[in-house]
Amino acid sequence: MKAVFFFSCCFLTTALASIAAGEIFTSLQNVRQAILVERKLIGYLRTYIDSELERLRDIRRFYAKVSDLHAELYKGPAAATANPLVAFTLVKRLHSEWLNIVYSNEAQENTQTLRSKYEEEEADLPKVEDLRGAARGLMRLQDVYSLQVSSLVKGRFQRVTNGGVIDVCSPAVSVSLTGDDCFLVGKVAYEQEDYYHSVHWLEESVRLFRGEGGKWSPENEGTLEDALDHLAFSHFKTGNVSYALSLSHELLHHDPMNGRVLQNIEKYEKLLGSAGASSGGSLRRPSSTYLRTQDTYERLCLTQGSQPMHFENPNLFCDHFTNNNSPALLLQPVRREVLSLQPHVVLYHDFITGAEAEDIKQLAQSGLKRSVVASGKKQETADYRISESAWLKGSEGSIVGRLDQRISVLTGLNVKHPYGEFLQVVNYGIGGHYEPHFDHATSPTSPVFKLKTGNRVATFMIYLSSVEAGGSTAFIYANFSVPVVAKSALFWWNLHRNGQGDEDTLHAGCPVLIGDKWVANKWIHEYGQEFQHRCSLNPKE
Repeated sequence: MKAVFFFSCCFLTTALASIAAGEIFTSLQNVRQAILVERKLIGYLRTYIDSELERLRDIRRFYAKVSDLHAELYKGPAAATANPLVAFTLVKRLHSEWLNIVYSNEAQENTQTLRSKYEEEEADLPKVEDLRGAARGLMRLQDVYSLQVSSLVKGRFQRVTNGGVIDVCSPAVSVSLTGDDCFLVGKVAYEQEDYYHSVHWLEESVRLFRGEGGKWSPENEGTLEDALDHLAFSHFKTGNVSYALSLSHELLHHDPMNGRVLQNIEKYEKLLGSAGASSGGSLRRPSSTYLRTQDTYERLCLTQGSQPMHFENPNLFCDHFTNNNSPALLLQPVRREVLSLQPHVVLYHDFITGAEAEDIKQLAQSGLKRSVVASGKKQETADYRISESAWLKGSEGSIVGRLDQRISVLTGLNVKHPYGEFLQVVNYGIGGHYEPHFDHATSPTSPVFKLKTGNRVATFMIYLSSVEAGGSTAFIYANFSVPVVAKSALFWWNLHRNGQGDEDTLHAGCPVLIGDKWVANKWIHEYGQEFQHRCSLNPKE
């Protein structure tokens, strides 16, 4: 029986905990909290606008009063001074009323109140690390899913295939980007000397700023001149000197006294005039310094679980699994789908209920922290893993304890601590991903061995949510990927029976394109499984 079960068959907390610096972009849960913060700021701004309108109404009233006096009462100099009451009010008005209007502190007080309210929320606002992380997330999605920047700017997720533009996905909600939005993404790439991405995003920024006639808005950080400046140098760095010169001339038109631009123009003209100087350059995406399997990884992510040649293998099957007639499964077998024989990877459908998944997510929220990776004996954050995670301890009768029991029944393994690690709950961020890695330790100094129960023999990963697009689990050397199937669970062996790591388990969490991805990981260790998962007599097995 062939594999046929691949059907895709938020919690919002009201308490706003202060978010650690630079960690909003690493979790969609934190992004939701940021929405609530902005909602407060909108209220403060509304109060400020109302106060300013009231102040301006008072000024208009004063203006109307004085204008009427000059239009009706002060017909001539004699009329204005003949009546002592009229003369007195004129003197008084010029001495104090104009003074109070011109030097009023009300505008300053209104502005100061708005700033004070803003500062009250500042701890929960995105930091520069968040802006950079969010921008890198967009560039990651651009690369992995071959997205057109020109389409992203319009709020569409499209790529070019066989000369035609196709939709990668059609999100239910989207927005268009402004010239300033694109400028900030391009600037992040520019500051990292990543001119491949800076050219793509700054080209769109310049186009949009031009379309607005160079008009500046007070909320913008960048201008047409800024975008032209960064784009010209980006093209120069990629070898397109002639276009860099053209953009510099355009920039000089807007800023004729800019000495640095004049020097650049002189430099570019000399380069173009010299023998063999290049007038055009080709954009090349920067290669990864640590990811040798980048092409395979991105191809598997792009297919989003659609590898018909793999899943048409007649040795793969689906069944209703009872684990040798286990009493806990006899009356309610689990739908099992064997996805791969080497490595052995199984998908258990409907492993968890929707209510249980929400409970687990809610329990984890207060403990979410930036996910880390092993680095020698230590653990540290890394750009190749963008998510936040929390560890949940299980107890008899608790939701975590019930899940542990269910995992044990399905796998036949001892998952109690320390033979199984505590349940790790993960929420992915903007373009959140985890590039190819092993779950088992590959170094004897790895933190995995701190439990003193051996290496991670198996992984049990539960999908707590669905996503609209992206987020597949890709097995690199095995050459297949598994899409996110809400409420299901993936199981695989990390080690051969001889205790050696199975290199075919190299896997990755593909970037989440659209959606809020939550998973729960249960890592099971070697010790404690002596009678459940016996060693083979064959030392090579």
